Amino acid sequence: MSSERIDPFSDRFDVSGVTADGVAWLASAGTYPRSTLTLWRERPDAPVVLPCGTAFDVVSTPAVFGRRMVDRLWDEGPGSGPVATFRGRMLLFAAPGAAQRLPSLLRWEEVGRTAAIPPLLCHGNGDAVTVPALLSTDRPTSCDSRWLVAPDTRHPWLPGAEILLWAAVRAARAAVRISIFPPADQDAKVYDVSRRR
Repeated sequence: MSSERIDPFSDRFDVSGVTADGVAWLASAGTYPRSTLTLWRERPDAPVVLPCGTAFDVVSTPAVFGRRMVDRLWDEGPGSGPVATFRGRMLLFAAPGAAQRLPSLLRWEEVGRTAAIPPLLCHGNGDAVTVPALLSTDRPTSCDSRWLVAPDTRHPWLPGAEILLWAAVRAARAAVRISIFPPADQDAKVYDVSRRR
């Protein structure tokens, strides 16, 4: 397989950015990769459920927080692996083993630094996730999934637990507004002293 984009229905579909090498990598996660490839040849617009733990783990975040994490990864860090959306959540593809390690790293971090981090769902060995279709249609679908950073190589770089922790802490800090002034007392009486004689 070459790394050209899969586009069998170019007149009806918008290509999501997944390359043939990316398809091969995704299919390698399944128990029967050839069956997955056959399904995608017949229905490239169909999402597929793939197991986690061998080719990748997935960290699922609320959409807005996940977007902040991806922004931190690309603006200040090493970049991200493949990223998708699914039913209002962001799916960050991670190195195998990251799903098992990330929760303990979050607990180990100082509570004040991670209090603004929403619950992250970590899918690893024994779990499965729905990955978006290879081609996106113009028709609305019930699963509302698409690739934001599509897989494009047979061995994509995948962030580990430490990098995802760093991105989550940075995203949480960016979401918190810091003020040097204490909150105003709502019942305080304010006097105008500028007109004193």
